Amino acid sequence: MSAIAAGLDAPAADRAPVLSPMLQRLAAERATGALMRDHGTLYLADGQVVHAESPATPGIDVLLTAGGTLRHEGWWDAVAQAGAHRRVGRYLVDSGHVPGGALELCHLGALYDAAFFALAPTGTPARFRYGVAHWIGPVRPVPVAAVERETLRRREFLDRIWPDAACDGAPLLRTAAYGSDAPAPARQSRILELADGFRTASDIARELGRSAFHVLVDLRRLAAAGLVEAVRAQPLPAASAPGRITLPEVTADPDIALLRRLRDALEAL
Repeated sequence: MSAIAAGLDAPAADRAPVLSPMLQRLAAERATGALMRDHGTLYLADGQVVHAESPATPGIDVLLTAGGTLRHEGWWDAVAQAGAHRRVGRYLVDSGHVPGGALELCHLGALYDAAFFALAPTGTPARFRYGVAHWIGPVRPVPVAAVERETLRRREFLDRIWPDAACDGAPLLRTAAYGSDAPAPARQSRILELADGFRTASDIARELGRSAFHVLVDLRRLAAAGLVEAVRAQPLPAASAPGRITLPEVTADPDIALLRRLRDALEAL
């Protein structure tokens, strides 16, 4: 049961965590606009989620074109013809570029993928811009309760695979165990090939044209198997730490007169 549907008298243990009180309030208001958070944006229409975007995930254009559902020329044609009217999704179907069912499936995948990251915990207040609509236009709205429920399910699923979330955002590097005794499946092998110590999970997802969440699932499994690890940030040397002032070395025979003048100046201050 979601927090929005839970009764006021329900035991605390039976209530789902509240991911975004503002999002639930906007759903109750049947608001239309864009909820902007640190890691992404949720677009609402009449209180339902109609689209989501996050810099951590490939956009719907990448998912459509990478999988061969749509040619790049067809995508840019739709943007040019219908983007200003916020009807890109409808144009893709009406013009025969994409079957309606394929668009809905891809759109829902992109929506849930981006919402997972957009609803990540943050200490920065969210902002809502009333009346803002996304250029993709109406495809299939999703209730806020369903988006929150799926986000929580995905978090729990990742933690069951491997509870260390370090590989979710840090650069990734395959370990020495890769390619030894236990060969990885083809899908995971491609991910391991891209784990070069510089690419993050989001970089790999964009390069493969895959859902960022599904890439995280594979990465958590690879981390649990000891085949990939996060490249953790190295601490700065003490001498170059921010705010640290390096004092000149004191000689064995200091200038006594200079020290006295410094002492007198400090006492005067």
